[in-house]
Amino acid sequence: MTVELSLLGKETDYPSTYQPEILFPIARLPARENYAQIEGIYKGKDWWHVFEISWLNTKGIPQVAIGRITLPAASPNLIESKSLKLYFNSMNFTQFDSKADFIRTVEKDLSKTAESEVKLDLFQVDDLAISQPQGICLDNQEPDCLVNHPDASLLSLDQNAQELEVQMYSHLLRSNCPVTGQPDWGTVFIRYQGKKPCYRSVLAYIISYRQHNGFHEQCVEQIFADIWQNLKPTKLMVYATYTRRGGLDINPCRVSDESWMPSPIRLARQ
Repeated sequence: MTVELSLLGKETDYPSTYQPEILFPIARLPARENYAQIEGIYKGKDWWHVFEISWLNTKGIPQVAIGRITLPAASPNLIESKSLKLYFNSMNFTQFDSKADFIRTVEKDLSKTAESEVKLDLFQVDDLAISQPQGICLDNQEPDCLVNHPDASLLSLDQNAQELEVQMYSHLLRSNCPVTGQPDWGTVFIRYQGKKPCYRSVLAYIISYRQHNGFHEQCVEQIFADIWQNLKPTKLMVYATYTRRGGLDINPCRVSDESWMPSPIRLARQ
């Protein structure tokens, strides 16, 4: 289904009865046409943190938790975020026999929508730790050129392009929802092995997304593809931790090598 048929950007009522049919799949394939040959696009995960989870126990007493959803990058579909928010809110007045019963129900519904196995982990509301970013922060660099739409030609190697392994990050990632036009903010991590990149050029490239219209997952895949094709590293990881909107934050990660798959984190501004 195409996103134009979804509830995103439309005024809707919040359901008060369990409605799994409200979940809306969006096929990944159309957005991947320009870089479908890059194997790493299909390696990785999308982690979602869900901060508005509540259901009733068998006595009718509300239960609350924070959820972490793990969606494989190889799944045919991603799940449209507003439909996911409405889905979880539809469970607020539904009784479940146990927390395990709630988890099984959610995993079944999300897996059906994504057409792939989706996992849900639940945390007590005070138990999701805040992480500190690791690596070289690019945000004090001074790019030679600034543009407002993705431009892979900005990427270049350092003049002294010796081989190295490095993790870089920037808090300056900004893009727009392709349906509502609302800004999305994130921190992007790039773990890189190969000839040394020019850090100024990498930051200029990240900044070039400021007026780009794309879903979180699509932005991360384009960043991965552009770095892979233009700088030609031997290994690469791109992981973006986006800030929360509507009780959800989305954190896509793509890797060229499964051994570089990081553990999911949550940053302070999420």
